[in-house]
Amino acid sequence: MDIRKILVLARRDHKEAMRVASGLTVYDHEVQLVFMTGPVEETAANAEQVELLELSGIEPMTTVREMADQLPLLGVADLAAAVRVAEHVISI
Repeated sequence: MDIRKILVLARRDHKEAMRVASGLTVYDHEVQLVFMTGPVEETAANAEQVELLELSGIEPMTTVREMADQLPLLGVADLAAAVRVAEHVISI
């Protein structure tokens, strides 16, 4: 199986996006995750998924200004560049 560059956009369901992104690394794909639309809720379920991201080596980014003190903040041009270089984009 070829290694793919995959961008996961966490738009509607942050927990599911984290789960999917972590799962894609099982196949050694290069995965990026971008949180969008609002801050990630601080819940036990989300904390578990964050732990999986760490184990998977995924360092999430965000377009949400309120999260800029926790994660790298992407501007419009940065997000466009991430979409352009990705072979697949998954919006969740």
